[in-house]
This record gives sequence, C-alpha cells and structure tokens, in this order.
Amino acid sequence: MPFPEFDPVLIHLGPLPIRWYALAYVAGIVLGWWYAARLIKTERLWPPGKPPINTTQLDDLVLWIVLGIILGGRLGYALFYKPIMYAQLFTGQTLGERFELFQLWTGGMSFHGGFLGVCLAIVLYARSQKIDMLRLGDVIAPVVPIGLMFGRLANFINGELWGRETTVPWAVRFCNDRIQQMYGFCPAGDAPRHPSQLYEAGLEGIVLLSILSLGVWRFDLLKKPGYITGLFLVGYGVCRAALENVREPDYGMPDFPLGLTMGMMLSIPMILVGAWLIWRAWNRPPVEAPASKE
Repeated sequence: MPFPEFDPVLIHLGPLPIRWYALAYVAGIVLGWWYAARLIKTERLWPPGKPPINTTQLDDLVLWIVLGIILGGRLGYALFYKPIMYAQLFTGQTLGERFELFQLWTGGMSFHGGFLGVCLAIVLYARSQKIDMLRLGDVIAPVVPIGLMFGRLANFINGELWGRETTVPWAVRFCNDRIQQMYGFCPAGDAPRHPSQLYEAGLEGIVLLSILSLGVWRFDLLKKPGYITGLFLVGYGVCRAALENVREPDYGMPDFPLGLTMGMMLSIPMILVGAWLIWRAWNRPPVEAPASKE
C-alpha cells in the first residue's frame, strides 16, 4: 500500500506553519483537560465523595503538566535515544549543533521522557498544594490515552516511527514525493512495513482509554487511590512492549541482549510499578467518608 501524500503542515498563517503534530498535542491536552474536569465534577466517583482537587486547581495543574510533557519529552528523547545532544552543548561546531537539544521544531520527543516530566509535575504540584499524590495521579491517568492516540496519528501523518518490514496485506510503503523532497531519499526505504503508529493509536489510545473508563465508571476504582494510576502503567507498558516487536527500533540504537529494545526496557519499570500500585490498592479498603461531628 503506498503512503498517502500527507502534508505535515495543515495550514500556513502567514510565516507561521500550523503542523498536524502540534495540533495533536493541542487536541490531546484540551480534550484531556475537559475529561479530567468531568471526572472532578462527578463527586460520586471519589472517596469520600470529594475529588482531590477542584477545577481551578486543575487549570493550574494543566500548565505544570504541559511543561512536564514538553521538557520531559525532549530531554528524555535526547537522554534515551540521542545523548550526543547533551555533548553538543559544549562540543558543537555551530550554534545549530550547540542548541539542537532545544530545537523542538526539528522533531524528537520521547513518551517515557514526557511521562517522567508529568510525574515530576504531579509530585511538585501535590506537595505545593498538600494533595495526596496517588489521588492526583488518578485524575490524570485516565485522560493520557487521549493524547497518545492523537500523537500516534500525527506520527503516521508525518511518516515517522514506522514499523518493521512485513508482508501483511495492509503493509505501507513509507515513501512518497514529499518525503523524497524533504530528505532526498526515503529513510524507511521502499519495503512494505507495519503501520505501527496506527497499532499504537489503537492499543495505547482507544483500547487503553476504554479499559480505564470501565475501571472509573463501571467498577468505581477511583475509590481505591492508586488503582487507576497502576492500571494505566501496566496497560501502557504491556501495549508498548508488545508493539515493539513490530516497530522499527530507533536509528543508532545498539543491539540489546535478549532481543530487547529501548522501548521495552523503559516499559518494564512501568509495568512493575503499576503492578505494585494495583496490589497495594487492592489490599486496602476503599477510603471512607470521615465521621460527622456531633
């Protein structure tokens, strides 16, 4: 199947290009913000009938999270996949090389880095507001798959992060005139490959969102602090580790033992921590409302 002639730029507003990838971030944040606000306003979901934050606090938290996504995603990408960016701060021959780490428009973001950035934002905000960190995490975890879905769809439109070579009927050749004009060649070659970006949009986005929604709305898991956060960590970690088998490893990565990839190794700690949070929440009774004063 030939790759469609997608243009990564949706529209130009004068000299400013509006890219699909940027819109994916905006859509994920705005819809996630809306969904989190809906969860907060539904007090019956929370112990003891009251959410950990109000909508005003959520508005403040969103700014912290956006910074965590952007800074964590970029710094994590450089750390995990292209550490030379850090060395170039001191050894770069040109200004472009020296400041490549901060050139977000050139691409290169890591989910695991963004995840760590969001975790740090939640910890810092929870401490500043004296809020239970696990309950605050339970506000954010159910909405993350929304952003993941939009992000992976944008990856597909950009023709990046493609899958391994395959002969399945729906395989895609990630090569078209736009890509050839941009790079002078097709980085993915002309071989048919798994559209792994769409697999990830489906599993990490739609399926994981559905599982977490069932946990929230059907099984009242928000009444066990940390359960939904743990369920997200396990769900994402399993999906990502499984899909690494059909996703082409990032360029320049060494051959890790046991056929592991960087994505797998970064997902294993998420699964372990998530399993521990689920076990911890499962073995504790739901938080009850405090006794009324006479």
